[in-house]
Parts: sequence; C-alpha cells; structure tokens
Amino acid sequence: MMYSRLRGNDKRNAGRVKSPRCHSQHNSCHPQPHLCHACAGGDPVNLMMLPNSWKTLARPSQLEPVDREWQTWLILAGRGFGKTRTGAETIWDWICSNKFCRIALVAQTLVEARQVMVEGHSGLLSVVPKEAIKRYSKSDGVIEFHNGAIVQLFGADRYERLRGPQFDAAWVDELGKFKHPEEFWEQLQLCLRLGDTPKCIVTTTPRRNKVLSMLINDPDCVVTSGSTFDNQANLAPGFLKNLSKQFAGTKLEAQEIYAQMMPETEGALWTPDIISYEAPPDQDWRRIVVAVDPALTDDASSDETGIAVIGYHSNQQAYVLEDATIKAKPTEWVHHVVELYHKYKADRVIAEVNKGGDLVKDLLRARDPHISYKGVHATRGKALRAEPIVSLYEQGKVKHIKPHPLLEAQLCSWVPEVSSKSPDRLDALVWGLTELFLEKEAAFVPKVWMG
Repeated sequence: MMYSRLRGNDKRNAGRVKSPRCHSQHNSCHPQPHLCHACAGGDPVNLMMLPNSWKTLARPSQLEPVDREWQTWLILAGRGFGKTRTGAETIWDWICSNKFCRIALVAQTLVEARQVMVEGHSGLLSVVPKEAIKRYSKSDGVIEFHNGAIVQLFGADRYERLRGPQFDAAWVDELGKFKHPEEFWEQLQLCLRLGDTPKCIVTTTPRRNKVLSMLINDPDCVVTSGSTFDNQANLAPGFLKNLSKQFAGTKLEAQEIYAQMMPETEGALWTPDIISYEAPPDQDWRRIVVAVDPALTDDASSDETGIAVIGYHSNQQAYVLEDATIKAKPTEWVHHVVELYHKYKADRVIAEVNKGGDLVKDLLRARDPHISYKGVHATRGKALRAEPIVSLYEQGKVKHIKPHPLLEAQLCSWVPEVSSKSPDRLDALVWGLTELFLEKEAAFVPKVWMG
C-alpha cells in the first residue's frame, strides 16, 4: 500500500507503533527488509518496494559509483548540476536499503544544512515520503526514521560538535566554502567509525582548499565532475543564456559553471592564469593527434594511462580537445585510443615507448592495422620536456576548448623533482604538443601501417 493512501486514523496511530531498530554489532541497520508500520491497518510495508523513479530519471553521473570500491564520492560540479538532489536521493536509497543508519549531514552552518540539505527544493524531505519519518526535530537537527535510521545535522563552523558522535555514513555539502575545511575533515573522519565500510558523499562547487586537493588525488575517492550545462534540460533557458553572456571566457566560468578547480602550487610550471578557454573559429584543422602516456599494468598501484586529444588549427593555435585519461588494462585503453582516433579523425597516435617498447605498437596493430602511429622516446627529464610547452601556453598558442578539471589540476600542482606521483595527463599533453609544435625536438621512430 502506498504512503499516499494512508487514512487519517492510521496516520495518527503510526507514530505509536514500535519500529524495528538497528541490531548489528556495528550499529548498522538490520539486514532485514526495511519495514515501516506507518501504513493502513498497521501492517508492515517493505519500503524497498516503494516506487522510486530516481534511477530512471538520473543521469549516469548522478548515480552512486558501483564499478569500484570507494570511501568518498566527490561530486565536483557546477551550479545547477543537480548535486543536492543527487546527495538527497543517495542518502534516501541508503536508508531504504538498510546500507547505513547513522548518517551525518554537514553544511557550512546548521541553518544551511536544514534549509538546503533537508528542507530545500531538492533536499532530503523532497524525496522522502512523510510517513517514512518517525520524528523530525528542527531544534535538535535530528531526523528519525521508522526503521531506526537516524540522520543528524551539523554545521562545519562548529566542527567541535563532531567530537563524540559516531556514524557509518555522511553527506557534506559545499565543502569548498568551509572556513575551516582541514579541522572539520579531521573530525569527520574520526566520526566515521561504525560498520564495515563507512562512506561519505561530498557535493560541492570547487573552491581551492587543501581538503579538496587531497580528495582529488586520493585513490579511495571517486571524483565525478560535471558542468551546469549537464542539467540544462531542467534549468531555465534564460538562466543559461545569462551565464554564457556574463561569464564566458572568465575564470568564474571555469569555477562556477564547469567546476574547474586549479591549485596554485609553489614551484609548479603551470599556473592557472596561463590556461585559457576558447573554441576554435571553425573546423579547419591542419592536424589532430591522440597522445598517450601508457600504463603497462593494471592493479591498485598502477598509474593511469594519460590520453590527450589535441588539434592544430589553421590559425596556428593548438586546442586541447579532450582529456581522455583512463585507468584500465592495456587492451582496454588501446581500444579507447582507437575509438578516439576515429572519433576525431586524427592523423596520428603518439605514444611514449620508454618502458613498453613495441607493446603499444603491437596492441594498436592488433586492434586496427590502419592507424598511423609514432613511438617517442624520452631522452630528457620531464621538466625539460615540459618547459617549452609551458612557454607555448604563456604565448597564448595553446587553448582549451573547455575546462578539463583533472588535467588542469595536475598541470598546476606538479612540481619538478618534488611531486612523487607520475603526471600521466601532463605527459600525454606534452607529447602531443611537442609533436604539433616541436617535432624536431622529440626523438622518435615513426611506425605507419597501411594494412
């Protein structure tokens, strides 16, 4: 029976029926079907059977990642992307399915947590049936559900309140604007100690801080990036028009619309101010290359395979068309490279072969014998190879057709001789632009197959 069909007497009696509580040793929800007695006649209803159209309405980027294990899901997206709705729907799904039942909701202030995350147009109360809630105390910032799940609200401005409570899940909204992000994050991590696999969702428009920079590079964090325009079907046309007119080509466009967060790291070769965005005037391309910095293994410690698609236009400027970096098996990323080669009608694949030798060539040949390929050997250090490319950026000869958040974050945070992590996206970009501008400076052996 649907909640919308509750009769008046049943509604009044619903709160007086004793509901099942959490009984596991970790205080997680009991692994029985989510039963609520707030139904006509007092018969328990399986809340997992409650109609929920979110999984059919949501875009793939709004659905909880299931392809890998994770501790934090960082949704780093522009204004109007649907971050709040995604957070609310995910929390409700966790409650319904009994995945988690002690959940913290945190905004910059307690008032914001209540007004946006709970009572807002896309907040928790907008997706949860009223009859599923046993008690909602605004003064205490506590929501109790009939299956024993409890949601508690906090303000990060009073992060000390997180001392003591314990949770198995959390949702943090707009972490980018927190005044004390590091202190807050430390306290939250100490609270997430219930259950076997505590999880945290972070929904935010990017602003530079150490916690977000740390999460972006955390292997246990899944990062979902998105722009305002991903959700344009649900936004007012006038709003989108004004955004384009007012912010086009500005850093604010990159941050607030395309969710671009570029760190300023002392000693980094790239700085945010030399990265600019511009669409090519037309499709008069002189060359398009797919540049690859290959990873030869696929395990937890493996590097990503850096893949960059770059075009050289008749106006003598290069445009970074796509950052297609992927973490996958060699056979999988080669398939990805071949698809990009044909999608962009590229004229060559450029790949570093210092470690793999002929592996890349052999994999490409097995996938498509007609691809034009060049293997390049690094004879100088990364910094020496990158410096001429940085100069091209400073001269305005390289544009990005749109923000590429993960690529640009790596460009602006990599410090020669200091950064330990291999800059795979940066390497692919450097090889591609070297091919287009500085071919004579690259040591290479061309490989071309004509079938």
